[in-house]
Amino acid sequence: MIEFLIFAILFASFAIVNLYRFIKGPTAADRIVATDAADIMLSCAMVLFSLYSGRGIYLDVSIISAMLGIINTMLVGRYLDKGRWVKKHDSSENNN
Repeated sequence: MIEFLIFAILFASFAIVNLYRFIKGPTAADRIVATDAADIMLSCAMVLFSLYSGRGIYLDVSIISAMLGIINTMLVGRYLDKGRWVKKHDSSENNN
């Protein structure tokens, strides 16, 4: 039981640092990384709560949450990178 309390204190401190990066991140990529880290932390918290409560349903929810977080990160990263790729691609065509 004391292990869960120690982890909760560490987890809260990591969440505060992650929240700071989300708010003060100078670029959109920093904010995406902070959001992805928050999703991973949420999944880990659900796994630990599943172990604490003895119910397996939280494991399923944790896996689905992690999968959706990965998809979300890939889609937003592709959206942010697509504009730079198209500009770079267009400028290389103009040189030829």
